[in-house]
Amino acid sequence: MSAVNGDEIGEVVLSHGQRQGIRLIGLAGIVGGIVMIVVAIIVWIAVSAQLRAENITIPDDAPFFAGKVVDGPIDAFIQAGVINMHALESSDGKTYAELDRDDPVRQTVMTASFLRASLFTSVVSFGVALFAAGVGVVFILFGWALRMIVPSPARVSTRATAG
Repeated sequence: MSAVNGDEIGEVVLSHGQRQGIRLIGLAGIVGGIVMIVVAIIVWIAVSAQLRAENITIPDDAPFFAGKVVDGPIDAFIQAGVINMHALESSDGKTYAELDRDDPVRQTVMTASFLRASLFTSVVSFGVALFAAGVGVVFILFGWALRMIVPSPARVSTRATAG
């Protein structure tokens, strides 16, 4: 086989079983990608619903989204920042670790720290869901590409009889 105008370098000859195996892998990629996207959507909706059920409203002194109910990653991140700001104000700028054990503000700062950690966990959950959806799209594209590169046995036999 020789190259014609650089368009055709060569052809890989696959057995019927190899063709079926590659197409099956492509189909698995497509199905796996769809599953990942569906699970990502379910996780996103579940985390959003749980945040909404907490009925957390971003206070008026927030830099953005004041008065909005926390139900998404950006809202949760902003609310965590506001909680930190309020905790530092109440402790004169000291963190939990910097406060004396008998300081009455220490409990408030600790609670603020736990609330921030919970909000950051939801932010990470949204990020993981978005990442999973992105990987799902890539799986679908790779699966589709494999199935386009390796024709089905029906398409191969149709070409053979037509040529």
